[in-house]
Amino acid sequence: MSKSTKTNINKISVITLGCAKNLVDSERFSGLLQANGFEFTDANNADAMVINTCGFIKSAKEENVQVILEAAEQRRKGKLKKLIVTGCLSERYNKELSSQIPNVDFFLGINSDKKILKILSGDQKYTLTGERMLFTPKHYAYLKISEGCNQKCSFCAIPLMRGKHITEPEDKLVKEARGLAERGTKELVLIAQDSTYYGKDVSKKQSLAVLLSKLSEIEQLEWIRLMYAYPRQFPLDILDVIAEHPKLCNYIDMPLQHASDSVLRSMKRGIKIRKIESLLDTIREKIPNVTLRSTFIVGYPNETDADFRLLMDFIERQQLDRVGVFTYSHEEGTSAYPLGDPIPEKIKEERRAELMLLQQQISLKKNKNKIGNTLKVMVDGSNENGYFGRSEQDAPDVDNLIYFNSEHEHKPGDFVKVTITNAEEYDLFGTLMAN
Repeated sequence: MSKSTKTNINKISVITLGCAKNLVDSERFSGLLQANGFEFTDANNADAMVINTCGFIKSAKEENVQVILEAAEQRRKGKLKKLIVTGCLSERYNKELSSQIPNVDFFLGINSDKKILKILSGDQKYTLTGERMLFTPKHYAYLKISEGCNQKCSFCAIPLMRGKHITEPEDKLVKEARGLAERGTKELVLIAQDSTYYGKDVSKKQSLAVLLSKLSEIEQLEWIRLMYAYPRQFPLDILDVIAEHPKLCNYIDMPLQHASDSVLRSMKRGIKIRKIESLLDTIREKIPNVTLRSTFIVGYPNETDADFRLLMDFIERQQLDRVGVFTYSHEEGTSAYPLGDPIPEKIKEERRAELMLLQQQISLKKNKNKIGNTLKVMVDGSNENGYFGRSEQDAPDVDNLIYFNSEHEHKPGDFVKVTITNAEEYDLFGTLMAN
């Protein structure tokens, strides 16, 4: 491999903000930089910094701007030779950021891999064919199966930044997954803005089931996990595939957002609560031991107290395994923006806290029911108190951890059997069983 004829920039620091989809983007452009001879280091020792931003909701934008400002100060003091800002926030607010934040050399949008390389190097001697750096521990990795989104959710700014849905070719994804597995990846987490739309833009037919089947044939993989399924036009054929293939985790993440028909209608979700509950019944019937994760928004402009009670009743009734709750973020450019933001932040936060308290009680009950059960656990790491890992029911970064002690040494990615002896709301504790 030839190295580029570069400027005096050799060491790069990459800061990734936001979701796992952003993380994969950073891994991909970092792989391109590494292949062209650059070395990666921390922010204090870097010649140049690339910040990959998130522009999804207000709190994320505020955090991102603060990180950019701190880096711009480093650039002003001469500690950095180049500062590049890329990603969703930069895509959406390029002009505003350029005019308001000095000392940033370039504000780029999404999919700027080659532009970043050209800025830092001026030349490209090596083109990637699927390689990427991993910023996760090597035993698990995210596989981004598509870009953009064709849904029209009124609250969501993602299509403004990411554009329409573009399916990644199946053969390319299988090759990428195989390469990750050969490097030690045991768990593959499938992500997208809308994973269940996969294939429809290419063949008018959703083909996620076919992709799942092909990925399950990769020998070194142990777990394949599905995130970000959209409830409207949910492809039921994936349920039989998940039930039949042991490597496919009995786990579905499906953001539902609300349980009031009036709110769902204003959100332009294209589905009513009766259909949602019927879909959940079908999923549980097809995969009896499925773990269901979802996210919800409280404080949407037309959400009344009665609407919120409907959501609380739904959570109580459905007993979902994992729940995340966001307060509504008023995003310019979205179709909900003209509705204003009439619900005070205090009310939004109170509703979020009440919903999370209910889910905390549900989670504690479900975790206590696991006491006495022996679970297959993937080791994630260790600390001064022992080892910790996850079961098939737990996605990285967002779900439960299982803690256990052992006299033996275990590496991240090892699988062990743990009998659960104690439970808290979001963590389990157990005893290692002999294999």
